[in-house]
Amino acid sequence: MSQIHMLREQSFLVYGLGSSGASVIKFFKRNKIKNFKVWDDEKINSFVKYKAKNLDKTLEIVDFIVLSPGVSLIKNRCLRKFEKKIITDIDLFFITNNESKSIVVTGTNGKSTTCKLLAHLLKKNKFKTFLGGNIGTPILDIQNSKNDYVIIEASSFQLSHSKFISPDYAFFLNFTNDHLDWHGNITNYLNSKLKIFQLQTKKNYAIIDKKYKKFFIQKKFLSNLIHPNKKRYFKTKLKINNEYLISKINDENMNFVYTFSRLMRISEKSFIRSMKTFKGLPHRFEIFIKKKYLTFINDSKATTFEASQSALSSCTNIYWILGGFPKKGNKIKLSGIKKNIIKCYIIGNYTNFFKKQVQGKVSFSITKNLKNSIIKILKDVKLTNKVRSSILLSPSAASYDQFNNFEKRGEEFKRLCKKYEGKFFKT
Repeated sequence: MSQIHMLREQSFLVYGLGSSGASVIKFFKRNKIKNFKVWDDEKINSFVKYKAKNLDKTLEIVDFIVLSPGVSLIKNRCLRKFEKKIITDIDLFFITNNESKSIVVTGTNGKSTTCKLLAHLLKKNKFKTFLGGNIGTPILDIQNSKNDYVIIEASSFQLSHSKFISPDYAFFLNFTNDHLDWHGNITNYLNSKLKIFQLQTKKNYAIIDKKYKKFFIQKKFLSNLIHPNKKRYFKTKLKINNEYLISKINDENMNFVYTFSRLMRISEKSFIRSMKTFKGLPHRFEIFIKKKYLTFINDSKATTFEASQSALSSCTNIYWILGGFPKKGNKIKLSGIKKNIIKCYIIGNYTNFFKKQVQGKVSFSITKNLKNSIIKILKDVKLTNKVRSSILLSPSAASYDQFNNFEKRGEEFKRLCKKYEGKFFKT
């Protein structure tokens, strides 16, 4: 019996009707899976005819609960006793995928850029490739077939609930304190990431930095363990003609992608040629204005200090904008990089937190918002003697105190920079 026929004999509750929940319902309809109900803590509009009449009873009787990645069991206690029933849209993909090759990428930082790099590399080398998951397109919206490569960006939220993930290639990029309020503690957070290796076999590959090797060995995972070789990649890096990719901020991402290219038997010449045309994602060390002596960089995606460290290490003479909604357990450590910072400008509703973090380490001003920061920075820049400098938004914090998301924060930063830089400098 096929997996789809097996799913038709099961009952489901789709809990959470964001983009992934909606794609699950479309997947069910497309595959004639009829025994499902839906639930959302907010008002249900489009799927009201499928709404569970009694949530508690439905949770008890269904075979599976397909949970939205945004729902935490720490905060939703009613779901905890049903944890064994909980699966995700990514699980449904793996349950029903028999033909395509799967690549799952996780880590605290760099997932989206690495996924985009992998997709770019494969497409440039004539592999039919699809990209989905946490990066935008829900994974069940992808119509893949035999010999295709499906790249999945997997957040810890998705992995925490997943039970059937078994990728052909699993990437574990890095691991730092983040999302502890959602997971409860750092052990839960780490274990969610390690799930990408749990069901792999000896035919599969696990690509992981050497410093995390102990986690892999302790769990006795079966897949082929591959460590990216920095020295080998750095020799190739010198030949890549792409200003964005050869900056320090992309060394880790690129090392993983280069390692994968060797597994795929893509020649070094083809790898270098492919990378030449790659364009970076918005809000990730995005250089959007470049003057003779001044560079404007939007790194709004850096929502923890660990994420900001790469940007701060990649530039000198930095006017650094930081602040926002601080994440649990996040600490700013400037040892070794404070020499790169001329001054920092603290924004947001938690200025006292950030003031305590930088006081006595670097010069700072409390500017409250992006507009004040940019005006103050441009005035400060005019006082210098044409020193090559960077204006860097790398907030080391979430955006929720002043913006809906990091994208809105980054767009506002770019808008204000473009508005005010012309008033201070001749174009």
